[in-house]
Amino acid sequence: MFGSNKSNRDGHLVVDALIGAQVVIRGDVEFSGGLYVEGTILGKVIAQDGATNATLTLAEQGSIEGEIRAHVVVVSGRLDGDVHASERVELTPTARVTGNVHYQVVEMNAGAQLTGRLIHGGAQMALPPPADDSAERKDGKDGSARKKLAEAMA
Repeated sequence: MFGSNKSNRDGHLVVDALIGAQVVIRGDVEFSGGLYVEGTILGKVIAQDGATNATLTLAEQGSIEGEIRAHVVVVSGRLDGDVHASERVELTPTARVTGNVHYQVVEMNAGAQLTGRLIHGGAQMALPPPADDSAERKDGKDGSARKKLAEAMA
């Protein structure tokens, strides 16, 4: 498993580093290759610049409290923070995510729980929050919030 040259695309899990179930890391983690987390990380988990093969796998018993940035992210455990995946995010049935998921491709299995938003990487800008009904003018025309939303969508 360690040092294997097989890629994740071939259906094999590549693990270059393992954080065991009894390990708690307080601080940011920077990695390349495959990182498999069974323990707890209290901090950001970020792939090194240019690490196009960076794959983070969060095991069912693992947890991360912080932002994740990687090429591929597979979540089976508990995550409190945003995910930024440049290629793919997979949420397995045991995933419990509190935060926004930024993705190119997403696979969310039945049973996975997400408290946050799914945001496609192709979206160039975030839309403003929905307009309140009080923003509508008495004459029936759209208020300024509705106009801004319409302009943003154009």
